Amino acid sequence: MAKILSDLTSTIIAGIVLAVVLVIILVGWHDAGLELDKAWWAFIFRWLHVLSGVMWIGILWYFNFVQIPNMGNIPDEQKPAITGVIAPAALFWFRWGAMSTLITGLILAWLNGYLADAIAIGLTDGVPKHTAIGIGMWLGTIMWFNVWFIIWPNQKKALGIVQVEADEKAKAGRTAMLFSRTNTMLSIPMLYAMVAAQNLF
Repeated sequence: MAKILSDLTSTIIAGIVLAVVLVIILVGWHDAGLELDKAWWAFIFRWLHVLSGVMWIGILWYFNFVQIPNMGNIPDEQKPAITGVIAPAALFWFRWGAMSTLITGLILAWLNGYLADAIAIGLTDGVPKHTAIGIGMWLGTIMWFNVWFIIWPNQKKALGIVQVEADEKAKAGRTAMLFSRTNTMLSIPMLYAMVAAQNLF
């Protein structure tokens, strides 16, 4: 077991295998059968959407609750380990988690038949669930845009991936931080809207 857990790829594969075993147990135990119909695909994309969202928001909150507040406590000679190794790796998973969350969310809304109504925040049909999920989708889309078109381009400058003058590097770091904080702020009502759509309506 230690060998599996010592390697991230092996750990992920083991998690997927356990999920498949769980599906087999649940289907067999309750004699539910397994139909690869539209409902099953909607469920799979909801699961992938949640997994992607946990990756994205988890790293967003890591940056804002752990890394940014503690950077001032790290001695200058140790900061290159964060800015040169940890932050670029975290930003890779951060931005692709955002992309995967957006794509799986749009597919899920399409599979469930409410994509257009959610985009219109329920104004087309007056369904409260479509208003809630639509607000969540729009907030998530704004956050996704911030990640790909503001935070990441500025982080490349701040981390030295793209070479710029010192004053521009500092400005880029501040811009990335402010938009990361904006996304942290938006994540709270976004998650409320998503959960409300599934549980209140």
